[in-house]
This record gives sequence, C-alpha cells and structure tokens, in this order.
Amino acid sequence: MSGGDTLQLTYYAVLLVVIGGAMLFELAGRGGRMLRQIVLWIVIFVGVAQAATWWMGGTAPRQQVLEGGRIEIPVGRDGHFHLTAQVNGRDVRFMVDTGASSIALGPADARRIGLDPDDLAYVGTAITANGQVQTAPVTIEEIAIGDIVDRNVPAWVIGADLDGSLLGMSYLRTFARVSFEGDLLILER
Repeated sequence: MSGGDTLQLTYYAVLLVVIGGAMLFELAGRGGRMLRQIVLWIVIFVGVAQAATWWMGGTAPRQQVLEGGRIEIPVGRDGHFHLTAQVNGRDVRFMVDTGASSIALGPADARRIGLDPDDLAYVGTAITANGQVQTAPVTIEEIAIGDIVDRNVPAWVIGADLDGSLLGMSYLRTFARVSFEGDLLILER
C-alpha cells in the first residue's frame, strides 16, 4: 500500500468515526426517524467519498503501455498529458511538453533518482514560462516505461523550484510516432 493510499484510508476512517459518532449522539433514543437519517448520512458519506476521490485524481484515466511499444496517455484534468516513468528505478511523473527541447528535472525529482542538485554544475540557462533559470546537464542511467527501456539519457536539472519534471522533444524524438487520437497522446517505437 502506497503512502497516498494509507493517507486516504486514514482520512476515510477518521471521517467515518466523526460522522458515525455524531449520528449516534444525535439519534440516540429516536427510533423511527433514525433509519431515514442513517440512510441520509450514508448517501452524504458516499457522495463526499466520491468527491474526494475525484478531487485527488483517483478516477482519472491512466497511461497504458500496450504491446508493440505503444503508449497511450490520456489528457489530464489540467489539459496536459502526464506520463509516469521509472527513472533510475523510481517513479517520476512527467508533463509531456513539446515546447521543451529536452528532459528537465525539478530538484525534488532529481533527488528522488539519486542526483544531488546542490552538487551539480549549473553551466546552462533556459527560458521558461517563469523566466530564465540555470540548468545543470546530467545523464540519466535508465528510463523505463513498461517494456521500453532507454539508458544513458541526457537531461537537465533545473536550478529553480520546478513543480514536477518535463519530458521534452529530445526524448520524444526517440519514438517513431508521436500523435494525437482524440484525447490520447500516442507514443510508438
């Protein structure tokens, strides 16, 4: 069970205890009306749980890696395409960005995959939507998306707070086909 699943389970347990306790306190000794109110509270609880799941993205469609090196990435709620890859053995969620020339790792993702952003040589610069930032060239040992594995992949670590990481054109060009089918981004080798 992941940390997010544990947090969600804890949230639901606390919510159930609070609502259940309030119901017992409120309904103690009220026989006939109690059944109607229990049903009402169950409906409210299920509605809140569904809204929380939707809000946290739990029911959003996920990428699929199919046979023959085909990856289907559904558009996210924010209108962007997000892909999760194993980078040096760790999950990294990328926003697919055709406007980025290469892979750009945020400092938190760089740390997660074993790079120390404080020990890198920031010798380059990049122009982003938030202005000019310093960049450090790195080589990613391994990127895996399902059965598709690439080794010694050049990338950059951004020397500013970047919320997440970007999967840019230098990596997208390694695919034979990059296309859109409705609300799907298709990558094929």
